Amino acid sequence: MLGLRRNLAQFMLLVAVNALVGGTLGQERTVLPLLASRTFHLDLYTSALTYILAFGLSKAATNYFAGTLSDRYGRKPVLVAGWLVAIPVPVMLIFGPSWGWIVAANVFLGVSQGLTWSTAVIMKMDLVGPKQRGLAMGLNEAAGYLGVAVTALATGYIASAYGLRPGPFLLGAAYIALGLGLSVLTVSETHHHARTEASQHVSAHADAHAGLSTREVFTLTSFKDRSLSAASQAGLVNNLNDGLAWGLFPVLFVSSGLSLNQIGILAAVYPAVWGAGQLFTGAASDRWGRKWFIAAGMLVQSAGLGIVAGAHSFGPWLVGGILLGLGTAMVYPALLAAIGDVSHPAWRARSVGVYRLWRDGGFAIGALLAGLLADEYGVPAAIATVAALTAASGLVVAVRMRGNDHTSYLR
Repeated sequence: MLGLRRNLAQFMLLVAVNALVGGTLGQERTVLPLLASRTFHLDLYTSALTYILAFGLSKAATNYFAGTLSDRYGRKPVLVAGWLVAIPVPVMLIFGPSWGWIVAANVFLGVSQGLTWSTAVIMKMDLVGPKQRGLAMGLNEAAGYLGVAVTALATGYIASAYGLRPGPFLLGAAYIALGLGLSVLTVSETHHHARTEASQHVSAHADAHAGLSTREVFTLTSFKDRSLSAASQAGLVNNLNDGLAWGLFPVLFVSSGLSLNQIGILAAVYPAVWGAGQLFTGAASDRWGRKWFIAAGMLVQSAGLGIVAGAHSFGPWLVGGILLGLGTAMVYPALLAAIGDVSHPAWRARSVGVYRLWRDGGFAIGALLAGLLADEYGVPAAIATVAALTAASGLVVAVRMRGNDHTSYLR
């Protein structure tokens, strides 16, 4: 049976699991940029951001395969495999003797995040059906990014009290152990719910799209369908600016003399507003539609980035981080829900995988672009450039995305 109320216990368990997935990522947000400069003495931003490049590339590629694997083998085995891949990450971050170990750890982290987060998204879509998809994605992404925020804040305090290693990464190790245990012992398979939804769908036109190959799904999601392709480019730009925020914000803040505690607050406020805001924006997009939430959210992100680029002190940076988080909260669940709306249940998991391939490829592009621009022109100029790209992406959504795609299945 489909529906949030009918599957509430399993749904909330998956919400908790995704909070742990987010926390596993959050162990790096405050500490790793400082580890690059203080422990490994990396002077060039391009070199320091190689860990985000490695993370983005590995996560993007894994996202693409996660949907296909979960269709072929089931959702739960892919989720468990993702947690198993994460086990070496905190060990490598704690004991890595060179920067190459940190980069390698982020390859493992990217694969793990691609498997666990993608599968958590797909499983929630399976459970709730079409009517509450935005709410489901809002709760999923809220849990994940509140996990990122709480852990970023906690690791800032741990690092200020006990040093950059090993303390902050012990928290990540605890998350991985708990997430693996819950996934193995308590999470149930949800693939049959997607089959139920597909069997109940009676539109002859939509069923003509049910038997697409993986290549056809990739082309449709990436380029051919107006709404799917608009969502894919917006997702890429969203994570492009997130990669910049992850890699350069702490460096900018520490260069201005802020303390580790203040940096931890600023590193946490953006994902905290992002996470909490999705509790409302996902459900709101169910009622009012996806398109204008996404377009407006990209413009709000751009404003937040512009404030960060032009500011020089804690207060304005806090405002910029809040706006960046608010804009991302408007965008993130609506993008995922839009993909779920337009794609057919028979290949929705693969379409989500393609979207997440483009979206998390933004991490890699953002790290490379931000590093090159920061090395050449400085950190504020890099942030301002990404702010302009984010505004342009919002305009693309406004022009290209159809406005009536709620549960359309490519009608």
